[in-house]
Amino acid sequence: MEIVHSEESVDVVLIGGGIMSATLGSLISRLQPDWSIRVYERLGEVAQESSNAWNNAGTGHAALCELNYMPEGKDGSVDPAKAISINEQFQISRQYWAHLVEQGDLPEPNSFINSTPHMTFVKGKANIEYLRKRVDALKDQPLFAGIEYSEDLDQIAEWTPLLAKKRNPRHKVAATRIAAGTDVDFGALTRSLFADLERRGAEVHTDTQVTWLKRRKDGEWDLKLRRLVGNTPDAVRAKFVFVGAGGGALALLQHSGIPEIEGFGGFPISGQFLRTTNPKIVAQHQAKVYGKAAVGAPPMSVPHLDTRVVDGETALLFGPYAGFTPKFLKSSTWFDLPFSVRLHNLGPMLQVAAKNFDLVKYLVGELLASRDTKMKALREFMPTAKKEDWELITAGQRVQVMKKDPEKGGVLQFGTEVITGADGTIAGLLGASPGASTAAPIMLDVLQRCFPDRFASWEPKIREMIPNYGVKLNADPAAAAESLAATAKSLNLAA
Repeated sequence: MEIVHSEESVDVVLIGGGIMSATLGSLISRLQPDWSIRVYERLGEVAQESSNAWNNAGTGHAALCELNYMPEGKDGSVDPAKAISINEQFQISRQYWAHLVEQGDLPEPNSFINSTPHMTFVKGKANIEYLRKRVDALKDQPLFAGIEYSEDLDQIAEWTPLLAKKRNPRHKVAATRIAAGTDVDFGALTRSLFADLERRGAEVHTDTQVTWLKRRKDGEWDLKLRRLVGNTPDAVRAKFVFVGAGGGALALLQHSGIPEIEGFGGFPISGQFLRTTNPKIVAQHQAKVYGKAAVGAPPMSVPHLDTRVVDGETALLFGPYAGFTPKFLKSSTWFDLPFSVRLHNLGPMLQVAAKNFDLVKYLVGELLASRDTKMKALREFMPTAKKEDWELITAGQRVQVMKKDPEKGGVLQFGTEVITGADGTIAGLLGASPGASTAAPIMLDVLQRCFPDRFASWEPKIREMIPNYGVKLNADPAAAAESLAATAKSLNLAA
């Protein structure tokens, strides 16, 4: 393909209109306000794929309730290290959002974040014993202050009635609760961040697809564009490119030709949720309640019954029910998976397929599940659930990372993976959860990797916006309590 040349050059191009590009643009516009920023989004609006409120669970992932962040070891031990790490990262995002609200750069905070207790709920002797160990490991951790535990059905009913109503009292259950959890409308947050970015001089172009990019001899990047309204071609040059296109990031990073993407593949997992807006039901459940994943299920498929506040309206969401499609985005093509296969990633992808039979079995079971089967899963959490009160909605696509491993040949990785070019002129993000909740620390990591010569000069401004950047809050009870209280006040949250 011939090289596309453009006389127009910008400092930063952000590909994709989701929470990651919005966060990176927001940070750059404050750290380097003289840089020009251009955003390209393929769809007609920003925040329409995984950042859309109904395409994700909206959990402010702080590991308060997600049991997959604290798996039980083969020896029965429970290590809180990963849960603490995830919580530390969420506090960075939370501090940044609080700063933007204080500065008037984000709207009234309850338009995108609301207090919602985070709970866990398990049944059976083995799971109850696991939950006890989890509580013992977390109860003295400053970032998990206030964790409550109960095996008493009446107490659980006080926390959220739907879990207890008409449940057989002979069945052993247990739950935890942290009142200071949150529900986040990442769609609203993303739109607000982009609106602020435009006020600061950035350009946001929707209905514009980046179809190709190539490194120039002078170190900049040529990007080939297609304006989808009118189907006209265009081009732009950029000094720095961030590929934050969700499931579309893998293909663009492969097109870029950077060697750092070699060996990476993607495994797409689709999802569905059951949703109700019945006010009588919604009023009886004010929490995000997570259970334990089925054997072989990916972490993103942990069942949960969630309060959601989207565009000011409250609903309940249950799921997700996992499925499979070769599409990497909700609004892309069935050829995404086959077209992503290269010689350099074929081996790792085959190794992953051979070693994840439990996952394949689980996905097949989910694909074959009837509506009645889905309702049965809901009734494990809510015994009184009636089919007529719930509608099935399709969530966003998640593309789990497959990559080379020196020992195993190929591994399936759950989480996020930052890919950066050796010279720091390009970066991209692959993977999924906890994703959006940790957007601020992930994007700060991108900046540190790609601009090591500038980062030291940016750090005073970063600490002005994020007071505890670079500090382990959980190691300092006083600092943790102060941070949680300060951000709760700024974001109008329960302390």
